Amino acid sequence: MQLRVKIAFVKNVILGLLIILSVFLGCSKKEVALEKFKVKRGTNIAHWLSQSDRRGIEREQFFTKADVEKVASMGFDHIRLPIDEEQMWDENGNRHEDAFQLMESCINWCAENNLRVIVDMHILRSHHFNAKEKPLWTDPAEQDKFFDLWKDLSKSLKKFPNSLVAYELMNEAVADNHESWNNLLNKAVSVIRELEKERTIVIGSNRWQAVDTFDALRVPENDKNILLSFHFYEPFLLSHYAARWTYLKDYKGPVHYPGKILTRQEFESLPEAIKANAEVEKWVDKEFNKEVLFDMWQKPIKKAKDLGLQLYCGEFGIISNAPEEIGLIWYQDMIELFNETGIGYANWNYKSDNFGLTHMDGTENKELISIVLSSK
Repeated sequence: MQLRVKIAFVKNVILGLLIILSVFLGCSKKEVALEKFKVKRGTNIAHWLSQSDRRGIEREQFFTKADVEKVASMGFDHIRLPIDEEQMWDENGNRHEDAFQLMESCINWCAENNLRVIVDMHILRSHHFNAKEKPLWTDPAEQDKFFDLWKDLSKSLKKFPNSLVAYELMNEAVADNHESWNNLLNKAVSVIRELEKERTIVIGSNRWQAVDTFDALRVPENDKNILLSFHFYEPFLLSHYAARWTYLKDYKGPVHYPGKILTRQEFESLPEAIKANAEVEKWVDKEFNKEVLFDMWQKPIKKAKDLGLQLYCGEFGIISNAPEEIGLIWYQDMIELFNETGIGYANWNYKSDNFGLTHMDGTENKELISIVLSSK
């Protein structure tokens, strides 16, 4: 009799432990499922699956698991991963499987290193942010193709947790009118929501995700899984100093920060050919400092506050051509503002001789890295 009682007691203890364990595991799974996609400090992985002619082994070796480990060891919590249509799909919409494998391998490396990933549709065949002709806005077939690309991406990426991967609909939309972009992005969100109800979707305003146009952004209603994103390269005369792909490519004159970026006296002493450039003259006597930068952010800050959404700066940076000392002061002001406002950010970018934290020869810009990763 005593033996039976002991056996029954042991069974009840075991059963109780199993119930407690199952409840605990159930709660853990629920907590994981409900975990939000949150980002604080990141960097862009440019010129790998976007804006690059590298293919095959050269592309594979440009960005590897070792780079992901390095990004994590620096102290970042996420990467923004630009991808281009022409890298990922052929003109008929068929996948380039090698590119998809690289993308998925990168996400797995990030998961192993506790990094989140924003997959950013950077350039479409029908839309480049600096192109004169953008068929995306005029051709319904191109818009349908855009939706189909995201459907295909979802097939590949929906297996990853919502807390790990977010989708950025399109980088720096540039439509002739704001409603063209608003209509397209709202349709695209609907397409994704039919497939993934809780995936975080990253959206920005028309015309290069600029702060000035954020009040015109029409955000999908009643959707809390939206991350609002702006880009910030102001003042452009400093951030893109002598950048060969811009209207400033020939300008190598004075530039200052903080204070007046270019004085009238300095402008008048420039060569006539440079003075004739109206895009240079418009910077004369314009004042920039930390307070001015913060004032420029008010539209996206208000939009995010009104909607109760997370705000993010997906790109910012100073080209390496610019005077290093004042560029670093600008970076310091930017990071202080991000820390003070709680806005997440990703610098442009990780590996580059133009804007990189790491140069193409592998050397690190240690002072810049220290500033970009500084926090209160």
